[in-house]
Amino acid sequence: MNEEQELPGKILIVDDTPANIDVLGKTLEEEGYEISAAPTGEIALEIADNFCPDLILLDIMMPGIDGFETCNRLKENPITKDIAVIFISALNDTDQICKGFDHGGMDYITKPFRREEVLARVRTHIKLRTLLKQQEKQNQILEQKVQDRTKELRDTRLEVINRLGLAGEYRDNETGMHVVRMSQFSARLGLEAGMSIEESELLLQASPMHDIGKIGIPDSILLKPGKLDPKEREIMNTHVDIGAEILSGNDSSLMQMAKAVALHHHEKWDGSGYPKGLKGKEISFEGRIVAICDVFDALTSERPYKKAWTIENAMEFLEEKKGTHFQPDLVDKFKIILPEVIEIRSKFSDDKEL
Repeated sequence: MNEEQELPGKILIVDDTPANIDVLGKTLEEEGYEISAAPTGEIALEIADNFCPDLILLDIMMPGIDGFETCNRLKENPITKDIAVIFISALNDTDQICKGFDHGGMDYITKPFRREEVLARVRTHIKLRTLLKQQEKQNQILEQKVQDRTKELRDTRLEVINRLGLAGEYRDNETGMHVVRMSQFSARLGLEAGMSIEESELLLQASPMHDIGKIGIPDSILLKPGKLDPKEREIMNTHVDIGAEILSGNDSSLMQMAKAVALHHHEKWDGSGYPKGLKGKEISFEGRIVAICDVFDALTSERPYKKAWTIENAMEFLEEKKGTHFQPDLVDKFKIILPEVIEIRSKFSDDKEL
């Protein structure tokens, strides 16, 4: 333990009379307190910022700003607002004492000083200050533990959600990284499009479940290497309804958004999509966002039945489909975040495991 830690506390004495500073200073130093002194309120304010005392003994009647105004300014400063202030004065007047409390003082000592009274009051407030610091430190530790636990729960929930999404992708997507990438794209595009951080976080967790309904599609259709015939396409398109049904029955914000994403991510801006042929803003906002991110990642990913498109070709496709498949201004915003999208693709490439 170093010398500073062994000291019982730091005290700033503010008084325009040197003799008073001398008496108080010697009395407190004999008890092991670290002392600093100021002859005026203005100087006291400067010292307090750097000295960071545990307690201030503050004279009321001083040249320049008086003790009351000095105390006001101390309480307005985030650095010094929690420091205990004991007013000292030769005036033993009830109105003055009450005024001191009104201005933020914690106690009052009258002159001439009585050694035992000074030491008793100082010890009391230093102890309170120490207890408050300990409580503050304990609160910080607890807050950090809560934050760590919250992050752990959030990461666990996201992992479960991603693996639930993988259940829908697993049979026609070798790695399942598609659900991770497109959900990351969606959350970032949501922010760019005006979502709050909380809303984009919800979209990050909801979007991996967009194709969960594929678990209800027969392998003969889902894994067919060639083009689907009209009847097969009709069955394939039911995966959005199956997904919405799986995600129904829960009123949480997450499940409500996940249901909307599952049901709407194949709707198109011009009304030519499925399952309902919704048009424009009839489609949920999150559905419009996921539609872009899902298509972009599908185009730029290699599959057994196709080669991966280049980033440039995929962006040309999005541009071409502005106003028909996709909401035009969302495509423009996707272009803005494209550098981040490319970075996400690199981080979660198909050669990595979920």
